[in-house]
Order: sequence, then structure tokens, then C-alpha cells
Amino acid sequence: MANENHLRQLLDAIRAQNLPKWNQWSEEHPDIRPDLSGADLKGTFLRGAHFSGTDLRKADLRGAFLSGANLWEADLREALLAGADLREANLKGADLWKADLRRANLRETDMQGADLRETDLRDADLFRANLRGARLEGADLRRANLHEAQLDE
Repeated sequence: MANENHLRQLLDAIRAQNLPKWNQWSEEHPDIRPDLSGADLKGTFLRGAHFSGTDLRKADLRGAFLSGANLWEADLREALLAGADLREANLKGADLWKADLRRANLRETDMQGADLRETDLRDADLFRANLRGARLEGADLRRANLHEAQLDE
């Protein structure tokens, strides 16, 4: 369950259309690991959001706009990201075990070293995505666009 204060900080920034406010708050509190687990954030505009190390387990981010977001080492286990726009996002070292990324836009996303085991990536667009060192055991990549994706170690 999400920390109410952390979720309030983010939702206030979204309502005010002032995402830099969230980014500033997270930068001013480097000792805090934001807990947004289970949060309903579907369809939200989170372009360029700083979620490095954030707990987003089981969060509903379906259709969210996360282009350019920093999700470095974020915990996204079992998160719902179907149809989300994650173009050019930083997902280095993120834990996406059993996440739902069906039809997600992951063009040019850096997923180096990410845990994608048992992740649903059906119909996802991974054009030019960096998947070096990513764990892909059991991932469903049916109909995924892997054109120019970097898969070598």
C-alpha cells in the first residue's frame, strides 16, 4: 500500500501540472525511498518524472505518459503498464518481474540490466531499446518490435 504522504505529494504536483515540484521534493529527500505501491496512476502525465528507486509494485500505470522518466532501479514488480508511453525512459536495473507491458511504447528506452522475467511484452514497441544484460527468462515477446534493439551483453 502506498505511503499516503508520498502519494499526496505526487498527486498535488499532477493536479497543479507542476511535475518539477515532485522532482524537487524527491531530490530534496534523497534518504526517502518513495512508496507508491498499488497506486492508481492510470492515464497520468508523468513525463520526465524522477522515480529512481521508487516502490511502484502493483501500481496501475496503464496508458500513463512516462516518456523520459527516470525509473532507475525502480521496483515495478507486477505493475500494470499496458499501453504506457515509456519512450526514452531510464529503466536501468529496474525490477519489472511479471509486469504487464503489453502494447507499451518502449522506443529507445534504456532497460540495461532490468529484470524482465515473466513480463508480458506482447505487441510492445522496443525499437532501439537497450536490453543489454536484461533478464528475459519467461518474458512474452510475441509480436514485439525488436528492430534495432540491443540484446547482446
